[in-house]
Amino acid sequence: MFALNERIPGYLLGKYQLTATVTFTAFFSLVFLLFSIPFSHNAWFELSATDAFGITVVFYLFSLLIIIVSKRILYVSFRNRARKPTFLLYILWNMVEMLLISALYMAFTIKGDEMGIIDNGGQAWPLLFFNAFIYCLMTLGVSYVICGMYFAIIDKNNTIRVLNYSTVVTDEVYAPQEERKITLFDSGGALRFSVAPSNLYYIESDDNYVKVWYTDSRGEMKQYMLRCRLKTIEESFSDSELLRCNRKYVVNMDHVRVLRKGRDNYILELDNDAIPPLPVTKTYEENVLARFNSVYRGE
Repeated sequence: MFALNERIPGYLLGKYQLTATVTFTAFFSLVFLLFSIPFSHNAWFELSATDAFGITVVFYLFSLLIIIVSKRILYVSFRNRARKPTFLLYILWNMVEMLLISALYMAFTIKGDEMGIIDNGGQAWPLLFFNAFIYCLMTLGVSYVICGMYFAIIDKNNTIRVLNYSTVVTDEVYAPQEERKITLFDSGGALRFSVAPSNLYYIESDDNYVKVWYTDSRGEMKQYMLRCRLKTIEESFSDSELLRCNRKYVVNMDHVRVLRKGRDNYILELDNDAIPPLPVTKTYEENVLARFNSVYRGE
């Protein structure tokens, strides 16, 4: 379970996840509409060649537009923020969508009844609004819960873990410095990439993927791309040499040669001339400075 004041996982606000949520919701609501029409006594939805069918299509498209605009605003509002909205705010946001669609349904019903296209049955507008809200709660609410559970399962598999190879039974002889490996798994849980911490320089976010920049056995800079969130890396390695310095970068602090104050923010210079300086944004500036101070004090 979750607390309402907890921050929602970042994967619920990703561009891919929100697009998939809208797509699934459109499909789910259409299927729900098809199956519920014969059993509904409160809805005027019609799929036969009548005037009500035209209103049904227009209402469906306008409702879908409300959802698309809402999710777009949600994405733009929080995509660059380190602090995500709470579960309470996220739930209220979705409830507002349902209230708007319910109000739209009520308006269509009243107007259609005045035009003689829809038989309202003499229902008062509060009852119309209430019935529409219950309908939205069943369609949008269920589809959002299904999408959230699906993305939670995917995110659980998209983990990056540090494995201590000293706990593995093997007949190979290896040096102590090679025991720890930063090991990357794909969404199916399969091992895809393993690198010694000393060879990893930084990890770059690329939408729903990350690029791992590292040096191979010949000292050449390479990159490896994996489907994963940078937030997952930040949380998985909170007590390691890897530190978030920017919404786009996680850097290996063991490779930082210089911390320099720039015009607008601090800049990290790594001990590899092939890597351009990495900016430190205000959001992560305090953590980066605290890490440098702890190293200076010998902690």
